[in-house]
Amino acid sequence: MTHHDIIELLTKDMQDEHAAIIQYLTHAYAMGEGELACEIEAIAREEMRHFDWLAETIVDLGGTPSIERGPVRMGGKVIADFMKNDVLAEEGAVTQYEAHIKAIDDPKIKRLLERILSDEKAHRTKFEHFIDKAKKHDMKDLRGSKQDEVTKVLDWGIAHEYTVVLQYLIHSYMTKDKAAKKELEDQAINEMQHIGWLSEEMVSAGGNPRIEHTEVFQSKKLAENLRADIKVEREVTEGYDKAAKKMKDPDLKKLLIRIRDHEIYHDKVFGDLLGKEERK
Repeated sequence: MTHHDIIELLTKDMQDEHAAIIQYLTHAYAMGEGELACEIEAIAREEMRHFDWLAETIVDLGGTPSIERGPVRMGGKVIADFMKNDVLAEEGAVTQYEAHIKAIDDPKIKRLLERILSDEKAHRTKFEHFIDKAKKHDMKDLRGSKQDEVTKVLDWGIAHEYTVVLQYLIHSYMTKDKAAKKELEDQAINEMQHIGWLSEEMVSAGGNPRIEHTEVFQSKKLAENLRADIKVEREVTEGYDKAAKKMKDPDLKKLLIRIRDHEIYHDKVFGDLLGKEERK
């Protein structure tokens, strides 16, 4: 099997990990705060780790990681239905990883996929247990359909945060600069936190968080990527500042200001990295 063939298989795995992350986070946010939501978010974080491992392996093989997302299962009226869909997602992952392990002859990559497969089997068992737990407590979908100025702002924020998570991760995968890689990964993690905060606010406000991204900037040159990252940070800093001034709810206003301040910090971090890159 050639590197190109392996990259194709790993790309499919990466796209499905991406789908699992979004599916599980959406289900966690739909049920509000609580123990089960926290457990599902923990599983999503493990899928993020898989996504990262697969991306790095693709780069090592000479490929470019994909930000495409596989199909997600969002149907269902109650939380138990969501958990059934999550079991189906894990069953599909187990079958696919088993097939890819059999097809790939590289021992290092086989070991990686076997490691991921172990997690997926554990996730499947957990989601099967979560079905019973959701039924026992008659857990409902807490999302609403409200659309007003508040939910519009939150929807805009979620889309931005999701976009830059993908953008910063791709930029981190494609650079060999260790300092830049670490900072880009760190800021992506921070932006992922923002998605959670904004999505939880959306559910509390009676809305429905839709985790969809806009256009992601990609270049093979670190300096070009950093300039794009700085540009988007400055645009969104202004956006959060304006939105915060319009919000009447003091807690939401504080949250938007907090996120704005994080974006200002990201701008400065990327500026330092760009200055270093331009001096080379």
